Amino acid sequence: MSDVNAGTPAAERWDERNIWSAGLPVRTAWLLAMVAFFLFVPMLRDRWVYDNWYHADLYDLDWARFLREMGWYPTWVIAALAIWLTKRAANAVAAKRDALYLLAAPAVAGIVCEVLKLVIRRERPETNGGDYGFRAWSDEPFSTGGLATPSSHTMVAFAAATALARLFPGARWVWYPLAAGCAATRVLAHAHFLSDVTLGALLGWSVAWGVWLAMRRRAAISVPA
Repeated sequence: MSDVNAGTPAAERWDERNIWSAGLPVRTAWLLAMVAFFLFVPMLRDRWVYDNWYHADLYDLDWARFLREMGWYPTWVIAALAIWLTKRAANAVAAKRDALYLLAAPAVAGIVCEVLKLVIRRERPETNGGDYGFRAWSDEPFSTGGLATPSSHTMVAFAAATALARLFPGARWVWYPLAAGCAATRVLAHAHFLSDVTLGALLGWSVAWGVWLAMRRRAAISVPA
């Protein structure tokens, strides 16, 4: 059995449909439309959400701290290690591949997020009392501290949730609500605007799919004809 087809039920669908099988212009248009929906539409409610959704001591609560950890990368390093340790005896190739996917998806999402923050440069909500503020390029040009768009916790959480939904599809409705909960805590804590987390959710999902497709193509190339 090849490494493309071996392993878990998710791995058995490694060659299933390519959701981005259309040409580059169509995919680009689709992505821009989704970004517009997940960024600009929520921006219409950013101020209202800031004024009405707030919990001053949110992260003093156990459930809020737990949800925030969904966007902390070491959480998924531990989960990937657990997957590898659990699966390696039955199928070492599939165990390595699945663990690497769960490591790579949120890692790439986090890196992409930091780059976007440096480009967009929108500051955190409380910096300007709920109004938009943008840091000048002359002010800490290579630091993302205090920048908000998109939400890094949300991007990491949704990339990990998407990866887990691919690896354990029967439990997808466990992973996505946890990621959404992570995003909600960032808004409730006034750490991010609503549009920061909606954009982060879209991009985290997109990055995880991109990593999945890249790994699938690499696996297909590595299997002898």
